[in-house]
Amino acid sequence: MNWNGHVAIVTGAASGIGAGIAVCFAEAGAKIVVADINERLGEQVTADLQARYGKGLFVKTDVSQVADCKGLMDATLAAYGQIDTLVNNAGVNFVKPTLEMDEADWDRVVDVDLKGTFLCSRYALEAMVERRSGAIINIASVHTVATLPAAAPYAASKGGVDMMTRSMAIEFAPYGIRVNAVSPGLTDTQIWNDIQDAAEDAELARQHWMDNIPLGRVQSPREVGNVVLFLASEQSSYVTGANIFTDGGMTIQLTNRERFASKSLDGMAPQD
Repeated sequence: MNWNGHVAIVTGAASGIGAGIAVCFAEAGAKIVVADINERLGEQVTADLQARYGKGLFVKTDVSQVADCKGLMDATLAAYGQIDTLVNNAGVNFVKPTLEMDEADWDRVVDVDLKGTFLCSRYALEAMVERRSGAIINIASVHTVATLPAAAPYAASKGGVDMMTRSMAIEFAPYGIRVNAVSPGLTDTQIWNDIQDAAEDAELARQHWMDNIPLGRVQSPREVGNVVLFLASEQSSYVTGANIFTDGGMTIQLTNRERFASKSLDGMAPQD
């Protein structure tokens, strides 16, 4: 695919998975808009993209705010005249027991992860509908099918992103717009570092995670970016409403374990 002239917006692109996605687009030849609430890191990533690939525009954006989301699209259109791809990657998360959460905890996650995805999509779609083309890729999570305790707002938000993806895919297909999701598993970002740092035994924690990932390793942000690039390209021209898991097989393994355990309790498991 010829990416010259292609304009891609990536939210939450100042670090982690978002930065990896931005690099993939820029390396392919697309014009990339880095959107993030962190101005310092966002400008650093953008400067690096400009130095390496000769392209990159930073727009400070709080995706939980209507004015910022609309301003992001306006700035992109003013600079490049079109929006070909929107990647809704911005997100926040924390682990906290439900009985210790308050309304502010819930709102912080849902406002960014779910409402932010809606707001950015809503204003990007105006431009896409006018051109009758475009692709939206929402970064969901393995939490859409397999979750953990003390992650209720995040699981609820990502589950909502998955279903919103499907609904918008149907609604905007007549306009030539495709809407898909990508659900990453364990990725080599600051969150993975935090998990290891918080563990009493870092090596034991790493082994626990690897035991639950059939491919036996952590993925890089660029591996997520490669899947996003595919979904934005003409190579996926007949793909819409999908949720692609980049998790090394983790959710399949966990789901199968749960089913096997259920059968075992019923005396239905295969016997040696």
